Amino acid sequence: MELTNNVKNIVKKDLNLSNEHVKVKIHPDSDIASKAISDYIIEKINQKVKTGEAFVLGLATGSSPIEIYRNLIHAYKNGRVSFKNVYTFNLDEYFPMDSNSIHSYVQFMHQNLFNEIDIPKENIHIPDGSLPLEKIKTYCTEYEKKISELGGIDLQLLGIGRTGHIGFNEPNTSFESETRLVWLDPLTRKDASNSFFGEKNVPTQAITMGMKTIMQSKEIILLAWGESKVSILQKTIEGNVTKKIPATLLQKHNNCKFILDKAAASELIREKTPWLVGACIWDSKLIRKAVIWLSHKTNKSILKLTKSDFMQNHLAELFYEHEFDLNAAIKEVYESLFGAFELWRSNTSNGKGTRAVVFSPHPDDDVISMGGSIIQLVDNGFDVHVAYQTSGNIAVHDDDVLRFLQFCIDASCGDPYLLKAFDTTKKFFSSKREGQIDTKKILDLKGFIRKGEALAASRVCGIGEDNCHFMNLPFYETGAVKKKPHTKADIEQTYALLEKTKPEKIFAAGDLSDPHGTHRVCLQILFDTIEQLILDKKEWIEKCEVWLYRGAWQEWNVSDIEMAVPLSPSDLIKKRSAIFKHQSQKDKAMFPGPDEREFWQRSEQRNRNTARKYNALGLPDYEAIEGFVRYFQNK
Repeated sequence: MELTNNVKNIVKKDLNLSNEHVKVKIHPDSDIASKAISDYIIEKINQKVKTGEAFVLGLATGSSPIEIYRNLIHAYKNGRVSFKNVYTFNLDEYFPMDSNSIHSYVQFMHQNLFNEIDIPKENIHIPDGSLPLEKIKTYCTEYEKKISELGGIDLQLLGIGRTGHIGFNEPNTSFESETRLVWLDPLTRKDASNSFFGEKNVPTQAITMGMKTIMQSKEIILLAWGESKVSILQKTIEGNVTKKIPATLLQKHNNCKFILDKAAASELIREKTPWLVGACIWDSKLIRKAVIWLSHKTNKSILKLTKSDFMQNHLAELFYEHEFDLNAAIKEVYESLFGAFELWRSNTSNGKGTRAVVFSPHPDDDVISMGGSIIQLVDNGFDVHVAYQTSGNIAVHDDDVLRFLQFCIDASCGDPYLLKAFDTTKKFFSSKREGQIDTKKILDLKGFIRKGEALAASRVCGIGEDNCHFMNLPFYETGAVKKKPHTKADIEQTYALLEKTKPEKIFAAGDLSDPHGTHRVCLQILFDTIEQLILDKKEWIEKCEVWLYRGAWQEWNVSDIEMAVPLSPSDLIKKRSAIFKHQSQKDKAMFPGPDEREFWQRSEQRNRNTARKYNALGLPDYEAIEGFVRYFQNK
């Protein structure tokens, strides 16, 4: 048996999915899943066109369906579908909410779909969050009536919240509820705070279709991407029907399917422990995963596992259907784990003059996620460059701008230009509406603050200013939480930087659950650039290693880590010092996401937890560990 790090598809046979109480389709990634869903919607619409009937489509908002809507727009512009026979009903809307607000679902739907297709205006239905309170009940009754008059919803798209809500039907909602005004769960409001520039700005109520309304749909597709919803998805799909998790009611619908990407499905039994649901094709990666799982389950180090442990924990198949040499397999898994440390040592032992580029989506992701590794690279003589892909300007509090301007005024002994700039900026902030985009000048100032912090953090790590590249990629520079899709300009800029530096090692962020998707876009830009470099037959890229780090939003599983970097107590202290240089993100970050902890706390605790897991497997007891996964370019 040969252990390899190459990622292989694990094919399950005779799969017993009795633990899943709703149909689930898992796609490799969200782009493939979105394409499948949009193609299905187009097929359904066109079927109705042939019979001269209307198609009633229930729509969701949020980040999950955006790619579906883009695909529908593209299909319309290429003549594959028309929306003239389509009626749409959106699930929900915040209350109170001006339809012209950047936070309204009216704006969301028109910007992301309706403005680009030929759907008649009168066919669009979105709950009206601007109505007076006394008119809401009548309005909701009429909303239900319109759906009924059209024969009901043919296909309803759903997302899912971390509370298990669908629409805004929060825990303990009546399963007989119809369209109505509801109060939002504190967790739902917290999750929405990133889009509203703070939890205090999130409305406390919403108008939503009810559970009964949703369940009356002829067909339902629930979609979910990424790691942030894995826990609630596992409970919804594999747990019992309960009002505490409203989405579990979907188990009782006769035509409902959950469409997930691999990341969102990662806590389902068939993905996490496939040997518990059926026979597997056992490659070395799956054996490694099973052995590590068994070690944690039995609370034994790997080298102490026995045949009895395997037989009593649903892994008997390895012995009955395969020529399984237990001792050889365990030894090989142990050596592969130990080899992750040896790979780092061999990669850094002769580092003098070796060039490495660390891509950092925001100006602090580098030190948060791999600060200890950067410190060791520098100490081992590497020529380390950091490419800060975005300015991070929207994540700076307004008060920080005034604080820095005041410093500049004092340092310049009251420069009149700065005094005027201070007064103008202060006046703008005093009348600034919630969610209002800053002026170009203020956005620049906020970008300068983050740039200064990044330079200070780099100096802690031993990186000079000449090796810090502030890319300010165009896709990010909207001044709002919502970003533009990346374009050729982003790729060209990344291409130019890599061609200039010609690194032998590239490090990039592989944690894709950040609140507004910047990490995901930045990684895709890098992948697209690497693809272009290979197509252009650049010799240096063929020899370049590409490694993905995590830490800001989640951590790699030990079974996935291919290169492990042990950190000493002094490494960890120095890493913390670098993170602390990002003062605008200290104490209270603008976009903290669902994790209450500060970034340095998240990073340290994850690194220490990874070290504890390795130690429990029988590996050396390190203070902390940063982990990396290799990116394999298809050639």
